[in-house]
Amino acid sequence: MRFSVPHPIPYQGSKRRLAKAILSHVPESSFTRLVEPFAGSAAVTLAAAAQGRFPSYLIGDALEPLMGLWNAILTAPEEIARQYGILWHSERAQPVDAFYKIRAQFNTDRAPAKLLYLLARCVKNSVRFNPAGEFNQSPDKRRKGTHPDTMREEILAAHHLLAGKCRAVHGDFLQLIRKARGGDLFYLDPPYQGTSDGRDQRYIAGLSRARIIEGLELLNEKSIPFILSYDGSCGKKSYGTPLPDHIGKRLLLDVGRSSQATLNGRRDVTVESLYVSHLLPVTDQRSVLSLNDFAEQAALFV
Repeated sequence: MRFSVPHPIPYQGSKRRLAKAILSHVPESSFTRLVEPFAGSAAVTLAAAAQGRFPSYLIGDALEPLMGLWNAILTAPEEIARQYGILWHSERAQPVDAFYKIRAQFNTDRAPAKLLYLLARCVKNSVRFNPAGEFNQSPDKRRKGTHPDTMREEILAAHHLLAGKCRAVHGDFLQLIRKARGGDLFYLDPPYQGTSDGRDQRYIAGLSRARIIEGLELLNEKSIPFILSYDGSCGKKSYGTPLPDHIGKRLLLDVGRSSQATLNGRRDVTVESLYVSHLLPVTDQRSVLSLNDFAEQAALFV
């Protein structure tokens, strides 16, 4: 059987391409709920639901309008699709001016439909916030963003997969970890160290390495299995210091050649770290796993 996995929320850094490799470390029929505290586009949750891997799902995020958007997808998909369509069509005469107008409105009212529009239309679908918590990414002048008809299809497909099985909550990831229960499996995709420290603090809320270690140690204390995407490298550039060995087993996913490096005439390969709880079996003991290793599995879920 072949499955189509919807992707209604465009988000740079989404684990859409990696979802099958990540889920390969989850034993079949072992857990009752998947919890994704840094939901973003919820790519792993959607992929797991397409495979029928868990009876229920819980997604969370520190960005409140994003959780408002997910709640709309879960409970009122036609209405959020309609609102997105109005915004998309409203910019046709002066797209750049309209983008900045909608961006300014969003920074005041935090409307979920406006966030969806901004994500679909901004440069590289790359969410960016300034220190005041205002969305400050620019419009992509080369493309129009997802057409409303296509967006509606994606929203309705995601609703069909998750409605009645998933809750979306706004809050800090540690709140969800403290409420973890038996039968849970956590998938965590927090901001990487290179985007939370120094000058490159691009997300609505940064996250220190110490806090993520605190959360993972609490999961270990509660005997709650987890999978974590955290640091990595691109060519000679590293995006963080590896976590301590007691946290979990570290694997490296070969994501392939960096598109940005290719544009700059380089052949840099992106490698992402995947930390697998000691409570979970590792399906491949090699230190570097290529996405091609999962081609046979991936073909089942295209």
